[in-house]
Amino acid sequence: MEYPEIGHLLSEMILSVSVLLKPFSLGAAISIIVIFFLLFCSAMISGSEIAFFSLKKSQLKKIQLKRTKTSVLIVKLLDAPKRLLATILISNNFVNVAIVILSTYITSELFNLHDFPIIAFVIQVIVITSFILFFGEILPKIYANQNAENFANFMTRPLVFLIKLFHPISSLLMRSTSIIDRKVSKKKSNLSMKELSEAIDITTDEETSEDETKILKGIVKFGDIEVREIMKARTDVTAVNSETKFTELIKLIKESGFSRIPVFKENFDQIIGILYIKDLLTHLGKNNNFDWKSLLRPAFFVPENKKINNLLKEIQEKKIHLAIVVDEYGGTSGIVTLEDVLEEIVGDISDEFDSIDDEKLFSKIDNNNYIFEGKITLIDLCKILELDDSIFDEVKGDPDTLAGLILELEGKIPAKEEKIEFGIFTFIILAADKRRIKKIKLTINKEYLK
Repeated sequence: MEYPEIGHLLSEMILSVSVLLKPFSLGAAISIIVIFFLLFCSAMISGSEIAFFSLKKSQLKKIQLKRTKTSVLIVKLLDAPKRLLATILISNNFVNVAIVILSTYITSELFNLHDFPIIAFVIQVIVITSFILFFGEILPKIYANQNAENFANFMTRPLVFLIKLFHPISSLLMRSTSIIDRKVSKKKSNLSMKELSEAIDITTDEETSEDETKILKGIVKFGDIEVREIMKARTDVTAVNSETKFTELIKLIKESGFSRIPVFKENFDQIIGILYIKDLLTHLGKNNNFDWKSLLRPAFFVPENKKINNLLKEIQEKKIHLAIVVDEYGGTSGIVTLEDVLEEIVGDISDEFDSIDDEKLFSKIDNNNYIFEGKITLIDLCKILELDDSIFDEVKGDPDTLAGLILELEGKIPAKEEKIEFGIFTFIILAADKRRIKKIKLTINKEYLK
């Protein structure tokens, strides 16, 4: 009994398929050949978009050096990127629309689908669309991305022909988009420093070195940094009293190793000039009667809140290397040098003295734990930890140093071994007195590292 039932089912299936199928016509055969050709054209045009616009600088230089007819045409096409892109998009849309129209004709020629709307929808929309996406878009773009130069060479002449063919339509498209561009460009785009840094990370490729990326990020943040964030605090500045004897001055210069030293009268808030050590070279053999103060050069004073990009311009105009930083009351806060400013772009500029200072400022226990001097600036701290300095933006009072950050968080000088939690950090006070926080252990929470 089972075999006749199975045979009956098979016969019904064959009958239903035969009802759907129509006789194969010459028109359907020609249309299938044309549709495969159009699919090939769609693949080539889609791939050319990726090929031309993903060419690297090294590849473009190589193409320019060849000086062949094809290489000259590639450079010419890329000199008008909007025209090229408009032509590619127009051509691709024309081809894809032609594929859809022909596929509808082929379906109607080969199948009886008037009584089966769901099957008609599946074939004409889902199957045909998937076919175009996979073979006309995805596969050629993957191949073109990996073989950009060869693909561009192959498609150069066809694209030159298409540009001439669709010139009126592409011109109309370019004019309409330029109107939109002008309207959009009127609206100001306010990007944060963090967003610009992330944009640099996204746009850099394997040809861009880590140092180049750091320099780009330094340039982005450059105009947003104030002098007080990079200055050397007054407690760490080597300065000379104007009443100092010449022999004592020479001894102090040898111990400090600096080429320029501020000179004050009575106290550090009364700077009277800057002593350039090179000016003393011709007077080294003289005794204490020598009036070394006659060699002083005028001091250049800048406020704490001055942006360092403006400071750099003034330093270049005045041809100086050191400025005295003053607070709102006119007192001396510290000093800032040309080296300090440039380090915010190119990174640390180390010499034999800097290496000694760096060892004093921090020591690394492991990837999670560090020991820092309280006077280290938050900018230097973030550089060492490789973090964005915006991580401390939520702290009120705008502290410039790690000790200042803890004072803002606690509102007092914490005791030794006291623990402070802030965001991803845990601070433990290792050394402090009644006046300042000297040494801090910093731990980055393991949850953040994951």
